[in-house]
Amino acid sequence: LGMFSELKFPVPWGHVAAKAWGPLEGHPVLCLHGWLDNANTFDKLIPLLPRDCYYVAMDFSGHGLSSHRPAGSPYHFLDYVTDVRRVAAALQWRRFTLMGHSMGNAQLFFLSYCFISPQFCFLYPEMVDKLILLENLGFLLAPEDTEAWLKSERMVIDRLLSLEAKQQIPKARSPEAALQRLLEANRHLTAEGGAILLQRGATETPAG
Repeated sequence: LGMFSELKFPVPWGHVAAKAWGPLEGHPVLCLHGWLDNANTFDKLIPLLPRDCYYVAMDFSGHGLSSHRPAGSPYHFLDYVTDVRRVAAALQWRRFTLMGHSMGNAQLFFLSYCFISPQFCFLYPEMVDKLILLENLGFLLAPEDTEAWLKSERMVIDRLLSLEAKQQIPKARSPEAALQRLLEANRHLTAEGGAILLQRGATETPAG
């Protein structure tokens, strides 16, 4: 397992980089690196692990060879959980083993420690067959917060990825058609109000 291949997964701000070891047909294992680390964290460990697995170690956004998020964008830990979901979707993995280290485990959430790997398992239990935690501090979430957190956070991630999947090249419309589309979507607007908004909310194309 000393040999590896480099992978890239497209995301709206660039790509998420990763490296992979083992046979493609092997049992899938997704490896999450630690705080200020990158996928090379696993270089010495992977060769010691079972050879019948396909290991993919990803660089979180802004780490290793992955693209940085746009300037001014925060690096919220839930965004890293979303990156894990993106990579799993790109790999077409419906169920896999998750192995996380340090930041791949830890974040401060409200007044208790939560972890990226356990968070993903908590949000998407149907996708994870085994969870391996390295240098784990524990996973704590107040019982009264569990149901609300699970429902809201999974909904946020799923809606975001759904919108990204539906993104299309913007359609060019005539000024009249653009106004009609705006009025149909905003019944409270008058034609005059819609025209005023379009002056600043539409972009003129070379074709007019």
